[in-house]
Amino acid sequence: MDCPGSTSDTKMQTTAAILEKTQKHPCYSFDAHQKFARMHLPVAPYCNISCNYCNRKFDCVNESRPGVTSEILTPQAAKKKFDRVSEKVGELSVVGIAGPGDALADWENTRQTIGLIRKENPQIVFCLSTNGLLLPEYAQEIVELGVTHVTVTVNCLDPAIGAKIYKHIHYKGRHYGGEAGVKILIENQLAGIQKLTSQGIIVKINIVMLKGINDHHIPEVVKKMKELGIYITNIMPLIPAPGSVFENFPQTTMKDVNEMRNSCELDVMQMRHCKQCRADAIGLLGEDRSQEFRDHDESLTVFQRVM
Repeated sequence: MDCPGSTSDTKMQTTAAILEKTQKHPCYSFDAHQKFARMHLPVAPYCNISCNYCNRKFDCVNESRPGVTSEILTPQAAKKKFDRVSEKVGELSVVGIAGPGDALADWENTRQTIGLIRKENPQIVFCLSTNGLLLPEYAQEIVELGVTHVTVTVNCLDPAIGAKIYKHIHYKGRHYGGEAGVKILIENQLAGIQKLTSQGIIVKINIVMLKGINDHHIPEVVKKMKELGIYITNIMPLIPAPGSVFENFPQTTMKDVNEMRNSCELDVMQMRHCKQCRADAIGLLGEDRSQEFRDHDESLTVFQRVM
């Protein structure tokens, strides 16, 4: 039996505190999504994997999907923008970094941004989204930085399936294509997720449902995620992005997505209110106010670094 003050007791208290914050996170709690707002800060333009369904357009005001933003911010500009938004959006509870590339691939920008905001706003819930390739390397820093919620996109556990989804990865200075690259990605995703959940971090798993590619495999992915102790899974329809490899691939129907969610809900809680938000989204889910707060003077001009 653990005594009060033991490591197990401390972890239980930490987890309870994080779960309390989860009730204010609109992406992790259905009840929260109409009450609390989130703010995505686009400070991480670089990505270290190449997905066939992705095409990141940095200056695109008319599209609403992951990987899209109207500006790239420095950490300092992001802090200023947070201050401005928090004054006008009273229900703001969450600051997240979801690219437009990968939060861990641009770790220095991500780390600085969260640190600057957290110093003066410890009540804010901090989260980030990642493909998981660098999770084993940064998991401990994520915990120490005060990030309580992490979303990882895991589309498969089989490298043969993954080779149809990803072109290649860039890892430790080298490019890896095909199944060899996907094998590294999957191994790192699983190891990184385990590191996070073992320390009480709330983990959400995003899965892009691709008909004829990974749809039959999704229940297996969800069962494995359950073993790792994740909190919720978000099975999402493919949005065929212009300019991507899958631009002519049929969009997954919500009927198929919901049937898959119903099946997988027997193992893990399912997110059903996802809006597949932009990397610079602000406000309640479904009520994006990002253009209202855009300031060209605060943006950092960068070259789009895609693989």
